[in-house]
Amino acid sequence: MNRKTADAEIKAHDVLLALTKSEAFSQSFSHLRLRKYQEAALAVAVHSVMAHLGLTLVVMFPRQSGKNELQAQLEAFLLVKLQDTDAELVKVSPTWKPQSLNAMRRLERVLMRNELTRGKFSKESGYIFRIGRARIYFLSAAPEANIVGATASTLLEVDEAQDVQIAKFDKDIAPMAASTNATRIFWGTAWTAHTLLARELRAARQLEARDGQRRTFVTSAIQVGDEVPAYRAFVEGQIASLGRDHPAVRSQFFSQELDDGGGLFTAQRRALMQGGHLTLNAPRPGQSYALLLDVGGEDAGSLSGGDPANPGRDSTALTVVEVDLSTCADPLVHAPAYRCVARQVWQGAGHDRLYREVRAQAEHWRARWLVVDATGIGAGLAAFLERSLPGRVHPFVFSAASKSKLGWDFTALVDAGRWKEPRDAGELGALFLRQAEGCTFSLLPGPEKRMRWGVPESANDPLTGGRLHDDLLLSAALAAVLDELPWPSGAPVLLVKGRDPLEEMEGKF
Repeated sequence: MNRKTADAEIKAHDVLLALTKSEAFSQSFSHLRLRKYQEAALAVAVHSVMAHLGLTLVVMFPRQSGKNELQAQLEAFLLVKLQDTDAELVKVSPTWKPQSLNAMRRLERVLMRNELTRGKFSKESGYIFRIGRARIYFLSAAPEANIVGATASTLLEVDEAQDVQIAKFDKDIAPMAASTNATRIFWGTAWTAHTLLARELRAARQLEARDGQRRTFVTSAIQVGDEVPAYRAFVEGQIASLGRDHPAVRSQFFSQELDDGGGLFTAQRRALMQGGHLTLNAPRPGQSYALLLDVGGEDAGSLSGGDPANPGRDSTALTVVEVDLSTCADPLVHAPAYRCVARQVWQGAGHDRLYREVRAQAEHWRARWLVVDATGIGAGLAAFLERSLPGRVHPFVFSAASKSKLGWDFTALVDAGRWKEPRDAGELGALFLRQAEGCTFSLLPGPEKRMRWGVPESANDPLTGGRLHDDLLLSAALAAVLDELPWPSGAPVLLVKGRDPLEEMEGKF
């Protein structure tokens, strides 16, 4: 830390100490014991507002570390301190429901539980809180929200700034503080380098280096855990479950920006997949098994079976996993582990043939669950399998949202060492790894934290030169769905044979 930075922090801390001697400040914070990392951000924020410095601050805290409570306490204090002025505070959130509504509820809770403000504040128009002449406006920063015209004379807050579109901020939100030199605070958690939060963090750091005034407050789970042992234990559990390098752990708890493109299954991830077990031809006594089915298309005229020569078509891929339930007893993992023990593919096969063979595989492996891709034409196949294998089939429908979640969940599973490939994987196992290596991803802006992932249509198989698909990869990824399904505590349950609806399938697909 250079001399200018140290002097600026001492000055800000002195201002905070002076303010705590005032009745307004002490009563507002009397019930709250601030943590050191919270005090640092609060001191500079209060100093900037009260001294009319107009600083732009960036506060990046891990999830569940007190960011929202600190916001509400700061807002309550400023409303009290500035009640004799025409102060206007504006707080924008990525969405109105639930984020703006939650922010209002937090502030109201703080105002209600402090004697100084209880019964002395009012609400106007459903989105304004007022004490005396001071007001705070809560607005949505959603792309479609019409918020042009509001003025932030004192403070402009952008909550979860990583989820606010840059274009929306620059056009509709930034002008709110343009003529007032209001302090601006960007709150949030790390995401990618191309978010509003990341842009403002870089700009604030450049100004820090220039004048020594601290503007950035980036905290990780380590600092929070040093003050809150329960938080440290929680994060350790997340690391055990998801892996230290999982994107959610890196960004949400360690404030590390993520790459928003490139290969999803890096060499490190592919190495984590390598197991020491062998492939199997039949189930082992006392073990539980599940089948994972990604349904490909069928060629015209293939209803009665056969694999027409169409090397460009994706295949229907079946992955058989042996489910290790012992890890469910681990309090940090509390989920099964999965060992791939067999694979099978069908290219261009009719769904009548798929139905017979998949059903036979389910009975052969005594599968507790069959997770089947029920998207589009797969819906009919899933329905007939469910009728034949009642209580054993779990349909999965691919959509932008569900595939994103599947990608996050499967990478978490891999990072935690809960997916293992056999050491004698063979031809299909090698193809699976080539598909994993060819899989790319991109992170999409917005509060949904969606990921778009898969093998690009332009990708070629480095071994054969033909098109590289992701059917085996998607089949394996369906293992993440198994985490959400119940498992017996004892031996696997045998399938109960049901009515064979094959004759009902004629002409359906």
